[in-house]
Amino acid sequence: MIREVIVVEGKDDTAAVKRAVEADTIETGGSAIGEEVLRRIELAAARRGVIIFTDPDREGERIRRIVAERVPGCKHAFLPRELAERDGKYGVEHATPEAIRQALAAVRTERPAGDAGTDVVEWSDMMAAGLIVHPRAAERRREVGRLLGIGYANGKQFYRRLRMLCITKRELGEALAAMDGEEGGSG
Repeated sequence: MIREVIVVEGKDDTAAVKRAVEADTIETGGSAIGEEVLRRIELAAARRGVIIFTDPDREGERIRRIVAERVPGCKHAFLPRELAERDGKYGVEHATPEAIRQALAAVRTERPAGDAGTDVVEWSDMMAAGLIVHPRAAERRREVGRLLGIGYANGKQFYRRLRMLCITKRELGEALAAMDGEEGGSG
């Protein structure tokens, strides 16, 4: 049984999670997350801890941001879009039990800013890595996000996520080297 309570968007997500692991969930009810649900998440975080596990889409990111801002110190699980897609729609409910187990096994803990020491990723690191202002920046963020287990986001959100989850320059460099090695090996 997973100790933390898993925050998902809806009942289909709960069903998918329960097919994969033994866990309790709190459903946000989609993007219309209300005050009562946020209070339940706060209580769960204080007593058992919380893992935010939302869909890899714009609304899922919006819900993740709302919960994380309200309840600092959450853990985050991310599903790559390609493992959560069916008929052009993306969601936890479309993922296989194995993909869900992998995402939950790679959970990342949010830490207060400054908690990672001096090795935190800076905006200039993103630019030098081709993760922003680069013809293939979106593709590179998708692959680095997969390798780091933090999912895909636009440039600004990806930067915030790297910092929120205290991804170090060393970790980013290792993911970039792995990605560039894969790209170089496929030619």
